[in-house]
Amino acid sequence: MARRPLPRILSNGGAQLARSRDLARTAADSATDVLHPLITIFRGLRRLAAAGGRKWTDTPKDKRGPLLFLVALVIFGVALAPYGPLLAGITLMAAAAWQGRDRTPPAPEGPDETQTQRLQSLYEALIPFFSVAEDPAPLYAHGGEWEKAFPEYEFDATGRFAHLVIKYPAYFPDGEPEARARVEHLLTAKSGRGREYHFVWDEEGNRLTVSVLAPLATDIAAQRFVTAPGETVLGFTDASEVQRTLPVTHGEEQRDVPPVVWRTGTRSTEPHLLVVGQPGSGTSTLLRCVALQALEYGDVLIVEGGGTGEYACLTGRDGVLAVECALAGALASLEWAATETERRLIAVNRARQAGHPPPDDTKRPLWILLDRPTALAHVAAADGRTDPQSLLQVPLRHGRAANVTVVVAEQFDSLDALSDPVRQHTRARVVLGPATREQLTTILGAPPHTTPVAQVPPGRGYARLGTGPVLRLQVPATPDPYDDATSETHRQAVLDLLPPRTTPADAEPDRAPTTPEAEPVPAEAAVAESS
Repeated sequence: MARRPLPRILSNGGAQLARSRDLARTAADSATDVLHPLITIFRGLRRLAAAGGRKWTDTPKDKRGPLLFLVALVIFGVALAPYGPLLAGITLMAAAAWQGRDRTPPAPEGPDETQTQRLQSLYEALIPFFSVAEDPAPLYAHGGEWEKAFPEYEFDATGRFAHLVIKYPAYFPDGEPEARARVEHLLTAKSGRGREYHFVWDEEGNRLTVSVLAPLATDIAAQRFVTAPGETVLGFTDASEVQRTLPVTHGEEQRDVPPVVWRTGTRSTEPHLLVVGQPGSGTSTLLRCVALQALEYGDVLIVEGGGTGEYACLTGRDGVLAVECALAGALASLEWAATETERRLIAVNRARQAGHPPPDDTKRPLWILLDRPTALAHVAAADGRTDPQSLLQVPLRHGRAANVTVVVAEQFDSLDALSDPVRQHTRARVVLGPATREQLTTILGAPPHTTPVAQVPPGRGYARLGTGPVLRLQVPATPDPYDDATSETHRQAVLDLLPPRTTPADAEPDRAPTTPEAEPVPAEAAVAESS
């Protein structure tokens, strides 16, 4: 049956609205141009009236009578003079037009002396990169004109570059990352260090656009994000890089921010995540944030190789299968996770062969979070036991089909100890903390389009999901609520997201804690139970 076309008002309603807005804006601009003389005259009359009122107020009371008599004589003389009222009206309109003129000083055309020196200095510094001896008419030459090389430029209040468009010759190898990196490093040094710059290379037009990026917001705390099942918010980025915003709450106000959303599950193209950073860069914070979001729809298994008790707040919570810090507990939990992955695969395969939907016990997501697994690998090698990473092969290879997600966090100095399956199957990558351009390229697989800075706040870094673009990232503040250095606001935000504590089957009811948030469970207790 043929489908009826949509009504015209529905099919192109957006275009008609846009055309109507353009027509209204054009009509308003035309009316403003036509009525501009009248607007100027009325503004001048208002200023003249205000000046007359101030003059009358400033005149002493004993002199106001003679002043009124003098004004009356002038008006009487103008009225009796030939063409007096007409000449008086013309004079008044001329005075009003003069008084009503726009007195805003015109913006200075072109840069001032300091800005000109900056542009000339940057032009001279780019000569070795954008010139060759064989060029008969070089765009960049000593003593040349910088106006031809910099068609657009803007400066901020401090006198430094805020926006700059640079033209370069066609023979510059803009397709080589090394050549680009050298130019970007020079521009960062000449434009002012301590800021992040965004570089856009237009290879067809031979233009480079340099923009200063505003710092990412660091005041967003952990909270329930408006996402669908299978979506995890890793943090927030620049509005120009993503086409989606999420409403977040900060105190009593609410605003929309652009998120970095990682999609997991059976339809995910990047089912596993690798987080790398320096100590104190926020890798554990990101894992806590992921765990709190995962507990809303699935089960979580946590293996902490550092043994610092960063995840003690999750011990015994509903949906948390285990929080393992010791080697024996970690091996037992990961072995169960591998067996559970195989069981799910077999159950799903049998259901598909029989033409039935997957069983319900295979639909609930299973998350395996490992913080510094290489620390346990060293302990296992010393004791002659199995490396815990070897038990991740099945969840990593078949996790997407079994609805199992693996998240690994490791430090830079232990990257070489990561196993090959972890490196190969964690195609979603996050780098937190200060890092060089070479480190970012090695881990993310592509260089960022911004300049890394030496000092960054905790939770600040870059993210790349599969073959997507490299995005700036700021992780939501998700600290350990049992840490004394945590602010009360962030502590309460994390405690509000924690699931209720589950009472073990062998525990006595009268010994169960009545206020779980007020009595933290020490990490040693979790280690003893896992052992």
